[in-house]
Amino acid sequence: MLETNNLPKTNSDDVSSPATDATERATPDAKLVLALDYGVKKMGMALGNTLTKNARAFDILAMDNGQPDWDNLLGIIDKWKINQVVVGLPLNMDGTGSMLSKRAHKFARRLAHRMGEERMTAEVIMVDERLTSIEARQMAWEQGWIAHERDPIDDISACILLDSYLSAL
Repeated sequence: MLETNNLPKTNSDDVSSPATDATERATPDAKLVLALDYGVKKMGMALGNTLTKNARAFDILAMDNGQPDWDNLLGIIDKWKINQVVVGLPLNMDGTGSMLSKRAHKFARRLAHRMGEERMTAEVIMVDERLTSIEARQMAWEQGWIAHERDPIDDISACILLDSYLSAL
C-alpha cells in the first residue's frame, strides 16, 4: 500500500537510524526492500517491506552520468539492512528495451557486484517500471506535492514501482 502521508520525501542524510519495528525484525519472512528509479541525472529511492507491503518515498540521489555516489548508496543499503533492491527497468511501451534500459541493467549488475565485494547479501531484482513517472507526476500534482511541472518526482516514481512490486508478492 502506497503511503502518501510520508510524502514529500525525507533526506537520507538526515535519518539517524533505521526503523526498528519489532514485528518487522522478529519475522524471518519480512524483508526490507529498497526501490531505485534509475536515471542518468538522478535516482529516486523508496523503502518498503514485504510484511506490511507498504512503500514510502525516501530520497532522490544525484547521479553523475548514470553513476551514483557508490559509498553513499552502499552505506544506505548497509545502514538500513536492506534485503532486496528493486531496480526499475525502463522499457518501451511495446516491451522492448532501450538505451536507458541497457544502462539500468548495467547499473543493477554493478550494484550487485559492489554489494558482493562488501559482503552484503541483498538481492538485486529488475522490475518493469513503465508509466511510473507519468503516474508519479500526476499524483504529485494532484496532491500538491509539487508546484511546477519540472519539479523532481523520482522518489515518488520509486514508491509507485515498489508498491507495484510488493502488491504482486
